Amino acid sequence: MILQDLAKSLQNCQRCKLATLGRTQVVFGVGNPHASIMFVGEAPGFNEDQKGEPFVGAAGKLLNDLLASANLSRDQIYIANVIKCRPPNNRDPEPDEVETCKPFLMQQIQLIKPKLVCTLGNWATQTLLDRKVGITKVKAQAFYMKDFVIFPLLHPAAALHQGNLLDTLKEDFKKLKEFLDRHSQPAPAAPVLNIEPPQPAQMDLFS
Repeated sequence: MILQDLAKSLQNCQRCKLATLGRTQVVFGVGNPHASIMFVGEAPGFNEDQKGEPFVGAAGKLLNDLLASANLSRDQIYIANVIKCRPPNNRDPEPDEVETCKPFLMQQIQLIKPKLVCTLGNWATQTLLDRKVGITKVKAQAFYMKDFVIFPLLHPAAALHQGNLLDTLKEDFKKLKEFLDRHSQPAPAAPVLNIEPPQPAQMDLFS
């Protein structure tokens, strides 16, 4: 299967109740299908639901600025969400919705094969780390999984709703840039990451 086939198979997804709760369309993902770096958010909002792309509203504009601060651009990365359909009134995803959609996120990751996955906010971070942990405890740290590295970050929307978090988010993207600079090889189209496995002492950052 290729990424386009997966997207097509989900165009009119009816697997969970979000299909009947006012979504306009499935928001699959967008970006470089061969990206070394992938960003994963929570769920589509109003603007994303209307346009069919993740991060196109105010949070998307902020994300673009933050990407630029890390010497990244949209055409270099791939962006998706844990949940592919907008929850009513932008409420939090419910456990059954996450469980229904998670396999498709994992398929996206398997098809794109990123070396680094930046999770934006609690939902994406907890889903991919597969444990309940607050984003403020783990943000801007590298977690070495079997096939890729997870680098949690605050969700841009959080900084829009709580202005005091903006400086923190900018600082975290600075740390992301430092991480990329340590592991990147120059390439004209997209950064090629050469991420070495961690030493054993780095494996569990939750202890």
